[in-house]
Amino acid sequence: MGNPRETAVLTLAACERQGAWSDGHLKRAIREQGLDRRDAALATRLCYGVLQNRLLLDWRLGRVCSMRLEKLDIKVLCGLRAAAYQLLFLDKIPPSAAVNEAVKLAKKHSRNPRAAGLVNGVLRALLREEAPEVKGKDEAETLSIRYSHPRWLVEEFVNQLGWEGAEALLRADNQQPPTTAQVNTLKTTPEKLQAELWEAGAEAEAHPWLPGCFLLTGTGDLERLEAFQRGNFYIQDAASRLAVTAANPRPGGRVLDCCAAPGGKSFAAAMAMENRGELISCDIHPHKIKLLEAGRDRLGLSIVTPTLQNAAQTREDWLESFDTVLMDVPCSGLGIIRKKPDIRYKDPEPLKGLPRIQRGILDNCARYVRPGGALVYSTCTLLDRENGEIVDAFLRTYPDFAPEPFDLPHLGSQPGRVTFWPHIHGTDGFFVAKLRRKG
Repeated sequence: MGNPRETAVLTLAACERQGAWSDGHLKRAIREQGLDRRDAALATRLCYGVLQNRLLLDWRLGRVCSMRLEKLDIKVLCGLRAAAYQLLFLDKIPPSAAVNEAVKLAKKHSRNPRAAGLVNGVLRALLREEAPEVKGKDEAETLSIRYSHPRWLVEEFVNQLGWEGAEALLRADNQQPPTTAQVNTLKTTPEKLQAELWEAGAEAEAHPWLPGCFLLTGTGDLERLEAFQRGNFYIQDAASRLAVTAANPRPGGRVLDCCAAPGGKSFAAAMAMENRGELISCDIHPHKIKLLEAGRDRLGLSIVTPTLQNAAQTREDWLESFDTVLMDVPCSGLGIIRKKPDIRYKDPEPLKGLPRIQRGILDNCARYVRPGGALVYSTCTLLDRENGEIVDAFLRTYPDFAPEPFDLPHLGSQPGRVTFWPHIHGTDGFFVAKLRRKG
């Protein structure tokens, strides 16, 4: 049987050294180590907890460590962070257990014979230190440390939301998001699904404002639930679901989902169409086509046709032939930091090229909309240069498209676009714009 702390530490080290994504690496490591449900939960909590609080943990460790943290072996540093997270944030783990396990891991994974002694000394000093007030050189650095977001990201959010709004968003980014399930209305009803989930030991609470949607807890491995295997629900955030509500695809229509994987919007659209019509669901990666096919078959959505296609490359046979075109374009992902905490630490430099890619996809896929048809552009980021600025520039270039207002549950009428904020709506950070092509 594997060790959950070791699994977390080695995952964190891989993320730092190789640029791995924590969720995929951690799932693989849990499987390979044969961790049971309880140990898997601890490994996940430690890994995500460290990523959510890494800058704060490093600030605290840096105050009591005689060496500069960047000089430490990466596995030793990750072991210190994991132990510090247990000491500072988790009540149910005895401090002695957190310290002793970190010392053992340092002995096992470091070639430096002094590493174990250093880890022991640093953690005991951390236990002795009274919690200091987090203070940076200025307000931006203070927020950066307190909420473990790089300074550039703090400044981006402050520019858009002001200091108070930015702090609320940073705080929300470090909270645990619920798992959001959408009912497959072609197979069951919300009432039946809720009863089925309760019977299986999962807690399914009706979403506070989105009908046919549940917030799940206590599910363990979702894919083992019989209700999941029978295709009675699928996982999709409320904001992503509402992009399809805005699009309002009709039964019997022809719909294109340009950047479809993992498939939530395609599935929601097929259900809104009552599984009547045609829905082409595209992705650029062959392995994601297989995921789309598996989801389609599980949910029983025969109108969905997964298709290997680059959204930036033109298909002449698709020009002006779709009633509705959905595009959830590649983006910086800064709206889903709650679910993927390591996104915040990625190099911001490559993100500067994203608007060019997004605009290229929008220009190309807009040509697939028939006269009178609808186009929905969406992202899971919160940066205006990837959202509103892209849409505004497109509208200046293509006068045959115009914004179209749409209605959403709870939120009411929207003037052709909406941004969902984690700290306001309790959803992923998400942008949706609807445009109508003149007939």
